[in-house]
Amino acid sequence: MKHTSTDTTLALNTSRDDFDEPSMFLPENLLREARRQRARPSELVPAICLLDPDGDVLRFLQERQGVVQLSGWACYHTDLWVATFQGLQLGVIGCAVGAPFAVLVAEELFASGCELLVSVTSAGRLVDHLPESCMVLVDQAIRGEGASQAYLPSAQFACAEPELVDSVYLALEHATFPVVRGTVWTTDAPFRETASALNAAREAGALAVEMEAAALYAFARARHRDVVCFAHVTNGMAVQEGDFEKGPSDGALQALEAVRMTVAGWQARTGAAGR
Repeated sequence: MKHTSTDTTLALNTSRDDFDEPSMFLPENLLREARRQRARPSELVPAICLLDPDGDVLRFLQERQGVVQLSGWACYHTDLWVATFQGLQLGVIGCAVGAPFAVLVAEELFASGCELLVSVTSAGRLVDHLPESCMVLVDQAIRGEGASQAYLPSAQFACAEPELVDSVYLALEHATFPVVRGTVWTTDAPFRETASALNAAREAGALAVEMEAAALYAFARARHRDVVCFAHVTNGMAVQEGDFEKGPSDGALQALEAVRMTVAGWQARTGAAGR
């Protein structure tokens, strides 16, 4: 039977019912063993951390600002770099692409002292009314990936913490780039974005498609952590030449401005000063 946009589902079904059970495998324990094996010190990460799946922000900071690798970061799969941008100390991890990878790193970051995690990822435009290049402040994501199913019962959306997003959106009022608040579709399979699936995402209200937000928000809700996701709309799935342009500095300055304003909104909501 041929699927149409009306019968394509983007939320995965799951039979898991163990959401109240503690995990046997803990990030703290993994980090403990990694430190032992690698003879690394126990060291807190910065209170504010950035996931930079494309790596453009990290490359910009390495070339223009200067960064220091955190020797105590014991993740087996990534390096963490510490930068200071406009007075803000920021821990940055580049090229952690996709929902499972993003959540693995998020678990380890919060186990290591992170208090606010911001993700800024590139995304594909799903609706014509979006500006050619803009930031979508994600308030909910369609769960078209698998990692969120381990954190929350099955549902179509994973939602951000409303008061946190409200505060961040208010702080973004004077951003120098276009900001839209709304829904995205998170997929694990970027090269299986069929016309039926894209139409279904549009019908569900998605403005853009990306690969991390649903899992990060499910993790944040389940673990009571502060996470904010941005989708930097840069492309239309490359159906025409000249796509994937982020603008000056490959969008790094926009991403860093979004992070700075996110921190301001987070601090206004929580009263946190950070380290």
